Amino acid sequence: MAWWGKLIGGTFGFMLGGPLGAIMGAALGHQVDAALGDRVGARYRIGDQERVQAAFFTATFSVMGHIAKADGHVSPQEISMAQAVMAQMGLSPEQRAAAINLFNTGRQADFPLDEVLEQFRRECHHRHTVMRMFLEIQLQAAFADQRLDAAERRVLQHIFERLGFSREEFEHLAAMIQGTQHYHNYYTGAEPGVTKPSLAEAYAVLGVPRDTSEADIKKAYRRLMSQHHPDKLVAKGLPEEMMKVAKEKVQEINRAYDHIQEARRKLH
Repeated sequence: MAWWGKLIGGTFGFMLGGPLGAIMGAALGHQVDAALGDRVGARYRIGDQERVQAAFFTATFSVMGHIAKADGHVSPQEISMAQAVMAQMGLSPEQRAAAINLFNTGRQADFPLDEVLEQFRRECHHRHTVMRMFLEIQLQAAFADQRLDAAERRVLQHIFERLGFSREEFEHLAAMIQGTQHYHNYYTGAEPGVTKPSLAEAYAVLGVPRDTSEADIKKAYRRLMSQHHPDKLVAKGLPEEMMKVAKEKVQEINRAYDHIQEARRKLH
């Protein structure tokens, strides 16, 4: 909560400056002098944990709003997904109000997407796993209506590219998020009547083909568990409020892995 306390304490400029600082300042109802924010922020190194946490929170909800509007309108499912992420994080009333304002800012036609992504990438300072979690959350929100239309796909691919991720990584993460959401809906009853996830979805979650060796399946599983370890992510700049999101990802990865192991045991 330290990063949030400093934001609402009126010293948010020290963290960011630039487009992210201006967007968060507006969400909090502050008038930000961009030049002042940049001068104050310069005293802090890019990559400082609290600064990354503030950038992550700001970029997450504003970009989520931008993606939701990509197809020309924001669906009730997309609004519900944004609200679900906020609820999952256990945001305080003040944080929730800021997140809603950020989401609405992202929906505006003049939202500076590329500038926001460039600053976010710079603030993360090579923290690949933190940027990956950001992308997973964006995909999760985009799949709220169970599909990606062409406009959403184009925006998401552009976001991946701007953050230094390949088209192959986009397809892998998209398949993974579809699979983890299916596991979540099935095991929690979030959507009644959902069928059990297929074995193909389990392999998609781990990002490996069905004929992968046992050793390589374990390697892929351990890599994903390491990438989504909540404590490691928070240490690298994931806001503590988003630790619950990471924990849920770990749970669904475990379910997919157990599904594969159970299926393989039946073959022997």
